[in-house]
Amino acid sequence: MPLGYLTLVLHAHLPYVRHPEYDDFLEEDWLYEAITETYIPLLEVFEGLERDHVDWRLTMSITPTLAGMLSDPLLQYRYVRHIDNLITLAGKELERTRWQPEFHRLAEMYMNRFSRCRDVFVKQYDHNLLNGFRRFFDTGKLELITCTATHSFLPLMNKNEQAMHAQIETGAREFERHFGRRPQGIWLPECGYAEGVDELLARSGIRYFFTDTHGVLFGQPRPQYGIYAPIQCPKSGVYCLGRDTESSKQVWSALEGYPGDYIYREFYRDIGFDLDFEYLKPHLHSMGIRHHTGIKYFKITGRSESKQPYNLQEALDRAAEHAGNFMFNREKQVEWLSASMNDRPALIVAPYDAELFGHWWFEGPEWINFLLRKMCFDQASVKPITVPEYLDRHQPIQRCQPHFSSWGFNGYTEVWLNGSNDWIYRHLHEASERMVELARANPDETTTLRKRALNQAARELLMAQSSDWAFIMKTGTMVEYAINRTNTHILNFNHLYDQIKGDTLDDAWLAELERRHNAFPTLDYRVFT
Repeated sequence: MPLGYLTLVLHAHLPYVRHPEYDDFLEEDWLYEAITETYIPLLEVFEGLERDHVDWRLTMSITPTLAGMLSDPLLQYRYVRHIDNLITLAGKELERTRWQPEFHRLAEMYMNRFSRCRDVFVKQYDHNLLNGFRRFFDTGKLELITCTATHSFLPLMNKNEQAMHAQIETGAREFERHFGRRPQGIWLPECGYAEGVDELLARSGIRYFFTDTHGVLFGQPRPQYGIYAPIQCPKSGVYCLGRDTESSKQVWSALEGYPGDYIYREFYRDIGFDLDFEYLKPHLHSMGIRHHTGIKYFKITGRSESKQPYNLQEALDRAAEHAGNFMFNREKQVEWLSASMNDRPALIVAPYDAELFGHWWFEGPEWINFLLRKMCFDQASVKPITVPEYLDRHQPIQRCQPHFSSWGFNGYTEVWLNGSNDWIYRHLHEASERMVELARANPDETTTLRKRALNQAARELLMAQSSDWAFIMKTGTMVEYAINRTNTHILNFNHLYDQIKGDTLDDAWLAELERRHNAFPTLDYRVFT
């Protein structure tokens, strides 16, 4: 038996952005970039590990909104159009850089990567990457978990238990629809926990969740092993696991984390901003504004504006070094912890946003590849594991009440409740009360039109409750879009509420809403009861 275990957790999430009313839409690029730079590279890593008989484990959340977009035919079609556009642009870059060998090699790399992404997406996974994640889930190597329906920040929803339940239960049902079984675990959005959330998780059959470090360390009674073993919530029996700050800091820290190494690719220098506008124009959105294309030729180099050409092999060598360093530190960590944990091995929980790997940190998927291979073949002190495996092997678990927490700035709610976004909550609370009212007043609706309207009202409310909109308002990026999305869903909900109450439903308008906002096609409004 190893001295300790590592649970590497990747939280894969994007807000539901789908606009069939436009031929192309800038914010849809969030999905297309993540497919090209994160999700396909991760699947390629998993393929290689399986091919080489590596004994690996990794945990990954796929949120209901992300799963819905990955399985949506319109967005699948638009992704192929997007990657075809990049392939054409890369072809132009091959010609433009033919007398610049340091950039021509990189243009060839991008052409190969984009072409490979198209083949993987279209031919290998039949336009739906969930097919790939499901396959590795079924092998037991990849542990998939769910999230609330629209990544709602639960601690700020606790005025309405039914609305919280609807978010959790819809997340579990969507997971079952896409992956064939109910989830054992859940990623609480923003690691946001408040007392009572675990009881709602138990109601939906959820076995475990993650929270930030202080959510466990400040628990009552004090956890015997701190964050290095799960705790069990006293009332619900659901297990809680806390984030390890040491392993997180090595990857996340802007000053000390691996992604800031000067050898790695610079994210912010993109040809979408560097090259002549007329040259780029055929490859930009119809609104004609510059944006990131994903073709980047420089390494971080340093803090100055002067950048040196990127060298892929040099960067991969550094990623291998960093994987070895991370593994060495985990070995020393579990050796130290084993002296005081005699009855069980330590469990180190290292959670990250999945999009860090590949999108923000270009070499990130290869870092994961190197790490899992090194852990399998180069040492025996620390091994990867999934949470269900650990729970099944190491009982009993200490009962302890977790503390209110999030992994946002300063650890509580100020990211999602502040002067930039506090105005949304009076509307969300009122809409939640109205939705519960509608669900209770129509417990067994059989009229097709009214049932469609009730389901769409529930859908509009869930989409308004996304924590992404409050987060964007706080960070100051794409604020107008976040405000518009919040207002649109609340106004749609209120209009549906009035029509349902007054029995004045507009079939044509409802059909258009269903066409535009089609998340969760099997949603049943009665989840709000």
